[in-house]
Amino acid sequence: MIYLDYSATTPVDKEVLDTFDKVTNDYIGNPNSLHKLGIEARKLMDASVNQVAELLNVKSSEVIFTSGATESNNLAIYGVINKYPNRGNHIITTKLEHSSVLEAVTYLEKKGYIIDYVKVTKDGQVDLEDLKRLITKDTVLVSICHVNSEVGIKEDINSIGKIVKEYPTTIFHVDGTQAIGKVPVDLEYVDLYSFSSHKFYGLKGCGVLIKKDNIDIDPILHGGKSQTVYRSGTPALGLIVSTAKALRLALDDLNSKYDYVKDLNNKLRNKLKDIEGVIVNSPENSIPHILNISIPGIKPEVMQHALEEEDIYISTKTACSKDNSDSLTLTELGFDHSICGYSLRISLSYKTTEEEINRFVDILKIKIDELSF
Repeated sequence: MIYLDYSATTPVDKEVLDTFDKVTNDYIGNPNSLHKLGIEARKLMDASVNQVAELLNVKSSEVIFTSGATESNNLAIYGVINKYPNRGNHIITTKLEHSSVLEAVTYLEKKGYIIDYVKVTKDGQVDLEDLKRLITKDTVLVSICHVNSEVGIKEDINSIGKIVKEYPTTIFHVDGTQAIGKVPVDLEYVDLYSFSSHKFYGLKGCGVLIKKDNIDIDPILHGGKSQTVYRSGTPALGLIVSTAKALRLALDDLNSKYDYVKDLNNKLRNKLKDIEGVIVNSPENSIPHILNISIPGIKPEVMQHALEEEDIYISTKTACSKDNSDSLTLTELGFDHSICGYSLRISLSYKTTEEEINRFVDILKIKIDELSF
């Protein structure tokens, strides 16, 4: 099998799975119970919270565990809107966001909020001058993804955050789902930061929202204090501890992992450029883990299943895309339907081998020839 869909989900690291198994079997108490088993579970949970905080250079009180990035994004957006109803009715985001952000702001637009989509440059960078033009004292929230999930564009969240900080009542949320475990993350100018464990070899069903202490939000799940007051429910201790373990492993030797994937990406780009009919859509400044291509004339799902016959797995757009319409990201970047309607996403990992890349390219050539007639 050649797996090239790491941006959709990653396989669980064996060490992480072993941690989950041990915690689930050995720590059966509810961390909120006052008896000995509960206290032992609480200590382990607190240690995991502290580890995540230390790894991301934030405070332990700023770490909220959720069920995944979708919940984290929704908690951030709705949490801010519900907490600060009198600060304004204006939200700024981009058309490069994950559906869990775009659908949330679309819902709020129906409720009367004004949504502005900041312009991006031809290589996908947020137009900082346009952001300055859009943001006002009535802007309650700015939500920008750190790394776009379709083409891998990485935004300068520090520069964006500095602009937002000029407006004390405006809160800056970043969806970091495709960034954590792949690139260094600096949260100095970020108020809220979302991510999910299964994107860096953790288990599905666990995510994190970093919420700075100077920011308050309303919970979207009610029922009293759990791991924090912001997200009720019995803490999923095995998921929490294994997520902390996965994050530690993902950030270990991060630079060398990045350099390895960058080298693979360069080799893949060069090989794809030699294949007639293949267009590389990801800008050069995208992170190397995501490479978006188009093969005009061959429907993405047809190519996806053709590769699947050879036990090769890639993605069409993102796994969470709502429908089969043109890629909103590529449309925003100025591509026409001949490109947007035929996009495929290849996502790489430090676990990907050069042999796998070579095999993928060889099979892709064969499938293009077969499907072009």
